[in-house]
Amino acid sequence: MFAILRRPAAVLAALATVLATIGTLTVGVADAAATPYCGIRWGSLPRAAGTASEHPLGAVRTGRHQCFDRVVFELDGPADGYRVAYVARLRSDGDGRVLPTAGGAVLRVHLEANVFDQLGHLHYPRLPGEHVGAVGGYRTLRDVVYAGCFEGTTTFGVGVRGRLPFRVFHLSGPGSHSRIVLDVAHRW
Repeated sequence: MFAILRRPAAVLAALATVLATIGTLTVGVADAAATPYCGIRWGSLPRAAGTASEHPLGAVRTGRHQCFDRVVFELDGPADGYRVAYVARLRSDGDGRVLPTAGGAVLRVHLEANVFDQLGHLHYPRLPGEHVGAVGGYRTLRDVVYAGCFEGTTTFGVGVRGRLPFRVFHLSGPGSHSRIVLDVAHRW
């Protein structure tokens, strides 16, 4: 111990090195906490865009990506209208009954499009409450439930692991079709 006291400059230099290392680690942790997961800055507040369409819904698909899970609603023509928000429970269109939806949180996806075309032909033959997405093994998605079609709009519930950030956007194509895409992040 007396040898350490005889070399105060060496002790101070060693202490400075230790403190600098701790400071670097702290800054690195703080920087990592400030950096969003996969660059995602979406949030979880409701989203709405577009207008009503006369073109019907044709298909619903799901997909997995590195940072998020995806649900794609394909429409048989140009369409871009939607409203998406977290809800306490999913209710069927028309009669309002509660539809069981797996997951810790539910996103209600309201498409401004019908399931019938202008001639009354059914393009999306499902029953309210039917589970329409194969989401086994997904990190975030737990369920996709058809909630029905009422007065020219179509509703789905997307069950997710928890209330997580999401984004919604419109894509044109392929051909004359269009797609409304919902991405839900794996984490905040």
